[in-house]
Amino acid sequence: MYNFLNGAINTHEKISSTYLKLASYVSICFAGVVIYSTGFGLFYPIEQRGGIYIASIFIVLCKLGSERILKKNQNRFLGLSLLFDIFLLGAAVFSTYRFMVVQRVMADDLYDILDIDIVACLLGLLVIVELTRRVWGRTLFTVAICSIVYILWGQDLPGVLRHSGFSFEQLAENLWFNLNKGVFGSITNIVINVVLIFVLFGVLLESTGAGQTLLKYAFRLTQKTRGGPAHAAILASGFFGTMSGSPVANIVGTGTFTIPIIKKRGFSPEFSAGVEATASCGGQIMPPIMGAAALVMADLAGIPYLFLITAALLPALFYYISLFLGVTVEARKQGIEPITDLEAYKITPQDKINAIMFVAPILSVIIGLVAGFSPAMAGFFALVVLLICSFLNPEVRKDPYRLIRGLMSGGVNAAELMISVAAIEIVVGVMDTTGLGLKFAGLVENIGDQQLFLSLLVAMTGALILGMGMPTLPAYLIIVLIMGPAIKLLGLSTLVVHLFVFYYGVASSLTPPVAIAAYVAAPIAGANPILTAFMALRIGAAKFIIPFAFAYYPTLLLVENFDLLSFISIILRLTLTIYLISTALSGYDRNRLNFASIAIRLILAGSCLLTPIEFHGPASVFTIIIILRTWQIYPFKKQG
Repeated sequence: MYNFLNGAINTHEKISSTYLKLASYVSICFAGVVIYSTGFGLFYPIEQRGGIYIASIFIVLCKLGSERILKKNQNRFLGLSLLFDIFLLGAAVFSTYRFMVVQRVMADDLYDILDIDIVACLLGLLVIVELTRRVWGRTLFTVAICSIVYILWGQDLPGVLRHSGFSFEQLAENLWFNLNKGVFGSITNIVINVVLIFVLFGVLLESTGAGQTLLKYAFRLTQKTRGGPAHAAILASGFFGTMSGSPVANIVGTGTFTIPIIKKRGFSPEFSAGVEATASCGGQIMPPIMGAAALVMADLAGIPYLFLITAALLPALFYYISLFLGVTVEARKQGIEPITDLEAYKITPQDKINAIMFVAPILSVIIGLVAGFSPAMAGFFALVVLLICSFLNPEVRKDPYRLIRGLMSGGVNAAELMISVAAIEIVVGVMDTTGLGLKFAGLVENIGDQQLFLSLLVAMTGALILGMGMPTLPAYLIIVLIMGPAIKLLGLSTLVVHLFVFYYGVASSLTPPVAIAAYVAAPIAGANPILTAFMALRIGAAKFIIPFAFAYYPTLLLVENFDLLSFISIILRLTLTIYLISTALSGYDRNRLNFASIAIRLILAGSCLLTPIEFHGPASVFTIIIILRTWQIYPFKKQG
């Protein structure tokens, strides 16, 4: 009996290994196609989108199938599960083939949707929502399902949700056989041609060993600060996050090293995990790359990418300043002192050489953008430079195959991203077809009653709810689709609107009860996920305030309505606001703060950002007085 069971287990392991090999081979081909098409662009759009879609589904099914075989090797329904996967793959191939055939006909002539096309559409949508459930969880799956149900039966709903009704033919035409919206629409095109190259770049960067060198520099630069490893986590996660574009990958990549060290310095597990989660999420708002969502934003909003990253620079710096201040205040509160061992995390000559691996690619992105190349081509340059510079690391020279493994891993990440994009395109197609986004915009405008602050508050709340449980790119796309038109009606510019919803798309990953970043960081620290989420909210509170600041003061973005006096004023007042909020939420400055002191600081923080000078003027003066008294700084010596 033992030999029989052992043989069965070995058989399952062999089948699982075969699945992984198939996924790996297709992943490396996937990565090669992305690199080639980004650098040379010699593929027809229809075949490119269809081929990427099929490859993504094949990779994901093989990966999930391998995991299922290992987890459920005693399950009598395993065979049925694998047959269902084969059915899903066949359905995807058939539906994509019909898409390409119909698009070829549509390019030359008018075309009426046939029954076979409706079947192809329904099968394709089934594949997408099922794989979305498996890969991205219930939140995005539920949104996609509700969208499909809404377009088919929304005519029976009451009030603002009611639409005129759409047939299955119109469903297929709008969600499947359409190059502007639907599964193969414009967002899919943007992701394929702009974003995927940066996904590969971020994964490959970690494979070269650049991440460890970056961490070492971060620890060296911050070892004399009170926060020490907590400040190092902020620095490393911000820099690495702008290149990886994924808070989860960032937390896993840097947090497994930084969080235990932060705990050893005396910080609580929740604080240690909260710092890493907050800093990792912030990497997506930090130029020059800012992750996938920002790349999509530039194309979607029609904003030059160099223009966008310039606008995002100061708000991102203020966010990270607030994190540094929050850690410093907490360190003082806990009585943690700077370490004095100057030999810790010593930078070796090889570390200096390895630093080129992350400095050179970033410089190549900046130079490429300044020289007028597209973001995609700048990403291509960065990837090529990274591949060349990676051989400076002796570990890469010993094992060049690690680069291939990196590209394989990047191909898998890109395939999973494409599944989420396909689900989002369903939502985009439904919102565009039914006009629900514009109806919601009117509703928000009526609630706000032309009051900018109230309308922005409603928009912020809606954005946080819509983005919960989703990665940043899907969260941003859903939020900008539904909330964007509403905010734009308030008279804000396109740049401000997109950055506003983008910030809350990022912040939604820290917002309880579905705080993805906190749930990833908490197990590493041995912390409670919900308490970690609340701690991350406390540390990263500035992320919720900064969007309001640049909505009211667009001069903060440097590229819109710039006025020097207004710029200096908001810089000073935002600095004071961050100081007030950081100390108030910590309940500590140089000493513990009582309830009255906390309340006064929070009121002053809000007052400092009010536009009338009769409010922000006195508030700023009172704040400066509080700082001088707290720190016993006397600008004038007493006479006599």
